[in-house]
Amino acid sequence: MREILIVGGGYAGFYTAWGLEKKLRRGEAHVTVVDPRPYMTYQPFLPEVVAGSVEARHAAISLRRHLRRTRLIAGAVTEIRNSARTVTVRPETGPAFDLHYDVLVVTAGAVTRTFPIPGLSDQAYGLKHVEEAVAIRDRLLTSFDRAATLPRGPERSKLLTVTVVGGGFSGVEGFGELLGLATALLKRYPEIGAEELSFHLIEARDRILPEVTDRPGEWVVRSLEKRGARVHLNTQLVSAKDGHVLLSDGEEYDCGLLVWTAGNASNPIVHNHTDLPVDERGLLTVRADLRVSTATDVVADVWAAGDDASVPDLAAGRPDARTVPNAQHAVRQGRHLAKNIVASLRGRPTKDYVHRSLGVVATLGLGRGIFQYRRLVIKGFPAWLMHRGYHVLAIPSWERKARVFAVWATAALYGRDIVSLVSVQHPREAFVAGGEPRRSEKPTEDRDRLTA
Repeated sequence: MREILIVGGGYAGFYTAWGLEKKLRRGEAHVTVVDPRPYMTYQPFLPEVVAGSVEARHAAISLRRHLRRTRLIAGAVTEIRNSARTVTVRPETGPAFDLHYDVLVVTAGAVTRTFPIPGLSDQAYGLKHVEEAVAIRDRLLTSFDRAATLPRGPERSKLLTVTVVGGGFSGVEGFGELLGLATALLKRYPEIGAEELSFHLIEARDRILPEVTDRPGEWVVRSLEKRGARVHLNTQLVSAKDGHVLLSDGEEYDCGLLVWTAGNASNPIVHNHTDLPVDERGLLTVRADLRVSTATDVVADVWAAGDDASVPDLAAGRPDARTVPNAQHAVRQGRHLAKNIVASLRGRPTKDYVHRSLGVVATLGLGRGIFQYRRLVIKGFPAWLMHRGYHVLAIPSWERKARVFAVWATAALYGRDIVSLVSVQHPREAFVAGGEPRRSEKPTEDRDRLTA
């Protein structure tokens, strides 16, 4: 029986494995997925996890629940040696070991791109995983609790200051949802005035949301500023040491919550630890049918998709065009890849991946959104409904759809849940303290910090 090894259980990897389970005949091949996490993160819901509009566990799709005929290995692939048809796996516990394969699928996914900015690794949260989204939400809620007990002054202002770096979809959606959550919290915290909130969105380019055209992007900036936010364009983060933010335009201020969403980078496994062909960006070079290849030759029985693959965009009509690294492409590439692998195993021709965009849609907070398809632009509440409708249909399995919809329905009747569960990250603290009150560390040194 042939061994199909899938490196990474994100969008592309999950949908490839799911598709193979449905299409492979019994005894035709054995499928293995290697990923350090036991779930696929449905990333479009992370901003709503931040806002409390979606439960964290509902944005995580269990691999074991859905991939019932696939071998799942909890570990990280640290090296790919295609010359020996072997990968090295480092599990959470125990020594590293090698896995051999007949067919390799690389869907390791991208990582958050960071820079050597002073204080960034100590202060910032990423927004790529469920754990990060939960920590960001808990940090904001805890900041409100702490600020409500302090007199007005520098320490209180710092707690109520939020900075998001990165004006792409992830950053703008996360920023909009955080701003919406903070505004909603004011009703429950009469001690805090709306004028005390300080929200900053930092973008190095001259516009946000590059996936939409100029005028809709400008409308989003105006919409955020009307809600009291500051949008800094053509601006970079210079330092965040000890929670003191310094921007390239000279502005500086103390910040209690820093979120970094300034782009993706290729996975180090692909970029540095493989003998497979990669381009100047560190992405695997693939043909339109998702086979890994050099400029002249196909690498036999090796496939790639998702954020780590440089996939030709045949729908763009330009020879140098490549698909953008988003969920829409990753999901469809995973499904297409499963079909092509099965076709290859059975000696049938493969088909090229062609997908025309369905448009882009973003949430900007509860009841606010923007949608664009070519020249059609929809703003406000209708776009927000479209965002929710699209993603509740797109999330895998009817079980997850029902759970997410139930949370939305409950929130519509009773409002958001505003309980911070930051203490669950230190579950033994109450037991060890024995009931004695303990003074927490300074906000800028929270033990619950997750680095970007």
